[in-house]
Parts: sequence; C-alpha cells; structure tokens
Amino acid sequence: MESGIERRSGVALWRQIADDIRAAIGNGVYDATGKLPTEAALAAQFDVNRHTVRQALAALARDGVVRTVQGRGTELLPRARVSYPIGARTRFSAGLGGQVAKAATRFLETATEPASEEVARALALAPQTPVLRLETVGAADGTALSRATHWFDAARFAELPAHCAQSGSITHALKACGVGDYKRLSTEISAAPASRTDREDLGLQAGAVVLLTTSVNADQDGVPIQMSRSRFAADRVTLSVRNAPESGDRDGTGNGDG
Repeated sequence: MESGIERRSGVALWRQIADDIRAAIGNGVYDATGKLPTEAALAAQFDVNRHTVRQALAALARDGVVRTVQGRGTELLPRARVSYPIGARTRFSAGLGGQVAKAATRFLETATEPASEEVARALALAPQTPVLRLETVGAADGTALSRATHWFDAARFAELPAHCAQSGSITHALKACGVGDYKRLSTEISAAPASRTDREDLGLQAGAVVLLTTSVNADQDGVPIQMSRSRFAADRVTLSVRNAPESGDRDGTGNGDG
C-alpha cells in the first residue's frame, strides 16, 4: 500500500494514516492475514515515528475498526455487510429481506423546487418544471445504510409527502397516488469520499467511502416517475446487480432508493 499522506496539508499525520489504513481495509488489502503490519513496519511505510502510528491505530480502535491483542498484533474487527440488490424491481426492505430483522426509512425533508436539467431529462419534463424533492435515510436494525435524494413530478405527486408521512414508505405512497407498480429503467454506480452530510447522516468517520447510485424508475406505462441519488456506506453495504428482472418483488417499507 502506497503512502498518500501530505505533511503540509493541515491535517494531522496520524489522521491521514488512519484514513489510509481504513481505505486499505475497505479495499481488502489485509484480508489474507486479518491483521495490520507491525507498528515498526507501518512507521517505515509512512515515514513517521511509532508514536504517530500508535495515535492512528488508537483512532481506528475507537471507531471499532481494529483491536490490538497482546502477542498477536493489531487485528481487523469483522464488520457485517448486507447485500443490496440492484434489479428491475428494487425496494429497500425487500432487498434486505432475510438479512436484517427490521428495515426502515426516515424522511428528513420535503421541498418543491424547479427541476434541474438532469432531473428534468430523467423525468421527461421541461426544464424548470416544479419537482418534489424528498430526503431520506434508510436503516437496518437501527444502523443507517443509505442517504438518498428523490425527485418526482410535483403536479402528478402533490399528495406523495402526506402519504409518505402516513405509511413511512415511498412504495406505499406511490400506490396511494395511483402507481401500483414501478420498475427500474437505469442505475449508474460509482464511489466517492463521504461528504460532511454523509458522515453526519450515516454516522461515518472521516475518510469513509460511499457508494453512489443514480437511478430512474418508471410506472407500468414506461413513464419516468422517480429519479433518486443515493449514497450507501461502503463498509456496510455491497451492491449486487441482478441481470434478470425479479417477479413479485413488492416492498412494505422500502425507500426505493437503490
């Protein structure tokens, strides 16, 4: 693993080292051994003293990423990930079915705004057409997994926020607005460092990575009804792309964000 620390960046060296190690763990660099190199080896790798390395390891231990065991070195702590399917019918809780005891969606904010060019194009609307924006957090067993922004045609789905508040489900709210079923038209997947908002809403530490999905759903007539941009905590979720459409995959409490 190459050292990416910068000595004049204004960020403490131990923090940069902790972030580099965290990223390496996320990329599976240490999976073969299940533990980190020795303090001396890390000090040599990052060209710092062992005290700085100890500070980095202490920060990772506080975050529940590693633990130091006398005589065995610094071990990686296993972190359970859920597999989240991306397919023709993607629903939050249905996708997590069998992996968690409870999946839930929390609605953070609702607003009406002019459609950006990207949103207008995705929803087949004229630019600046009023759209409804919903901000949500999807959680499993009390742990936040995703932070999402959803857009809908404000004229067609004026009652959607009220139905979301009542049911706690975008899927149920869409059904109440006359959309009995919907399918995924497209999904784009990428990755990026977690933003400050991501860290706050998902409870992530500095240096964390999120998986980004931008998706468009359409009703049974093929008319686009929803564009979503979701950020998944990369150390908690694995995105699994399904090639074949699923049949009968209905959701009770899903947020339809991924």
